[in-house]
Amino acid sequence: MTPSSSLMEQIHQWLREDIGDGDHTTLSTIPASAEGSARLLVKQEGILAGAAVAGTIFHALDPNLSVQYNRQDGDAVRPGDIAFHVSGNVRSILQSERLILNVMQRMSGIATQTSAYVKRVEGTGTRILDTRKTTPGFRPFEKEGVRIGGGVNHRSGLYDMILIKDNHIDFAGGIRQAIERSSAYLAKQKRDLKIVVETRSLEDIRFALDAGGIHRILLDNFSVDQTRRAVELINHAVDTESSGGITLENLRDYALCGVDYISVGALTHQVKSLDLSLKAEF
Repeated sequence: MTPSSSLMEQIHQWLREDIGDGDHTTLSTIPASAEGSARLLVKQEGILAGAAVAGTIFHALDPNLSVQYNRQDGDAVRPGDIAFHVSGNVRSILQSERLILNVMQRMSGIATQTSAYVKRVEGTGTRILDTRKTTPGFRPFEKEGVRIGGGVNHRSGLYDMILIKDNHIDFAGGIRQAIERSSAYLAKQKRDLKIVVETRSLEDIRFALDAGGIHRILLDNFSVDQTRRAVELINHAVDTESSGGITLENLRDYALCGVDYISVGALTHQVKSLDLSLKAEF
């Protein structure tokens, strides 16, 4: 993740939240001039993510901290691996410790889970997508974890894609009305956004294809057999995406139906953080 003004603003907000008017434990126990080093210890097998963000956090707090990497984002790690060493002012290291761990453990957990899903569909041509089921304020980092784990980022928010879901369809009065209004809106606003429409039956798919102007059909809560029939019906006219009721156990069955994408909310909202620890070195 390339440092940007928004990233730096976010990091400084995190630091203010954690440090407040001072890390009084560190200030009372560690001399201001103390120098030292620490290592990021991996305690669980998985995929490392957030190391680049950690470096940015260290330097945001103290530009004089030095980070030496042994592992990079996307590397497979196992217990006992040392991801990096950080050296410099001990107060700075201690003040950044929990923030570094919170970010890296969460991102690495997401990358690890994503990698498991990606491996399950290897050879099928299907790509794994994330969703908007993310932690408010932490979405860019969670989506980066997905990308590091080999997944593909879906829309970033409500602003960069038209995704017509069941509630939009019901309130609009039907699929055709929703698609036609979306196309008219884009033309009026002079915006170039992809239109994805959620379908709940083969009949919905026919309505969507007849309406035209869409880029992808989302097959919501279809069974494996229904998905296979839907893919045959669509016949590559537009991209296809499966979502809903899909687990790691049945994932490959859906992929073998020939869908282009499978979106999985569990990549970000049902994740176990990877166990990492920052330990002092002597």
